[in-house]
Amino acid sequence: MTALRYVRGALQMEQADLAAVAAEFGTPCYVYSRAVIEAAYNAYDAAFGQRPHRICYAVKANSNLAVLNLLARLGAGFDVVSGGELARVLRAGGDAGRVVFSGVGKCADELRAALAAGIGCFNVESAAELERLNRVAMEMGLKAPLALRVNPDVDARTHPYISTGLRENKFGIPAAEAPALYRHAAALPGVQVRGIACHIGSQLTDLAPLAEAAGRVAALRQALLDEGIGIEHVDLGGGLGIAYENEAVPSHADYVAAISAPFAGSGVSISIEPGRSIVGPAGVLLTRVEYLKPGAERNFAIVDAAMNDLLRPALYDAHHAVLPLRDSGSREPMSWELVGPVCESGDFLARERSLALAEGDLLALRDAGAYGFVMSSNYNSRPRPAEVLVDGAQAHLIRARETQDDLWRGEVMPAG
Repeated sequence: MTALRYVRGALQMEQADLAAVAAEFGTPCYVYSRAVIEAAYNAYDAAFGQRPHRICYAVKANSNLAVLNLLARLGAGFDVVSGGELARVLRAGGDAGRVVFSGVGKCADELRAALAAGIGCFNVESAAELERLNRVAMEMGLKAPLALRVNPDVDARTHPYISTGLRENKFGIPAAEAPALYRHAAALPGVQVRGIACHIGSQLTDLAPLAEAAGRVAALRQALLDEGIGIEHVDLGGGLGIAYENEAVPSHADYVAAISAPFAGSGVSISIEPGRSIVGPAGVLLTRVEYLKPGAERNFAIVDAAMNDLLRPALYDAHHAVLPLRDSGSREPMSWELVGPVCESGDFLARERSLALAEGDLLALRDAGAYGFVMSSNYNSRPRPAEVLVDGAQAHLIRARETQDDLWRGEVMPAG
C-alpha cells in the first residue's frame, strides 16, 4: 500500500499536500502515513488468521513515540535491542509482557530494568549472557523468561551488513551448540525456558531462506521436546523486505505460510519481528534543492538534507526513489546526483536520477520511514529534522526540529 499520489500536479500523502507540510514544518522533514502503518500491521495479523501468533514490531526501524503508541493500540508486541528502546515502548503505552529483548550486548542494568518491568522474553545470544541473566534474576528473586537465539547458518542473500544468520555473524548461538545450552538453561534456577528465537537478516524478498531457517528451528524444537524441554513459542525474526527499487516482494500470506509450514499441527505460537515492512513504505524525507551545479562529469543537485539525516545511501548504497512535490512543467530532465551539505564525498542521497530541477524545488525520498530518523546524527553540527504524522488531511508534528541549543545540551565548559 502507498499513500502517495499526484493530485492536479501536487504530491499528496493520504489527503495532505506535502508541499504544504514542508511549508509548515520546514525541510528536511520526515513524514509518515498513519494509514500505511496500520494497513501493514493488519496485513501480517490477518495472514496468521487463527494460528497463535504475536507480531513484535522491531523498534529499531522507527522508534518515534507516536509510531510506537499507534502500534501498541493496534495490539502489537515489540522487539527491542536496548534499555532505551524498552523505555520508549513503555513511555508510548506498550505492554512489557508483550516485549522481546534481543541484542548481543545487554548490560546488567538493562537486564534489571527489563525484569523489573515484567519483560515477556529475553532472546539470549550467548552462553555468557545466559549466566549473567541467571545471576541478575536470582539477585532480584525472579525467574527470567528466555529463548535462545539460534544461528542456523542460513544465507539470507541480502546485503552483508544486514545479514545476521551466518556462522561468521556476531548474532546468536551456533545451532550445533544450542541443545547443550538449552539443557544447561533448563537446570538454572534463575531462568525459565520459553522458546526458540532465530533471525537471519533484513530486507528479505526470497522466502526460501526463511523457510529453511524455520525448518531448522522446527527440528531443534522437536529434539528439545523429546528431551522434556518445553517450548511455548518460536520467534522467527524479521518480516518481509520492501520494494525500494521494483523488487518483487511476496505477499504476507505467502510469507506466513512459508514460515508456518514446519510447525503445522503443533499448536506452537509463532512470533515475528517486522519493522522495515511496517514503517518503511509509510515514510518520506522531504528536502529542498539549494543549488544546482552542472559539471562536465556529473551534475550535482545540492539539497538541504544530508547523510546525517538519511544514512542508508552512504552506508549501504541504498536506493530511494525521488519524487518532485510539484509538476516540473516544461523543464527538460537531466541526470542529477542528489548530494547534501555535509563535508564528505560520501554525502549523497541518490545517484544518476533523471529529474527536471530548479533551485527551490521540493523533493520527496520514498520509503524512508525505516532506518531514517533513527540512524540520523548531528554530524557537522546539524540539527536533526522534524517528524510529522499524516492522518487523512491532517499533519501532526510528532517530533520538533532540533535547535542549535539542542546541539550542545549537556555539554559543560570547565571554569578556568
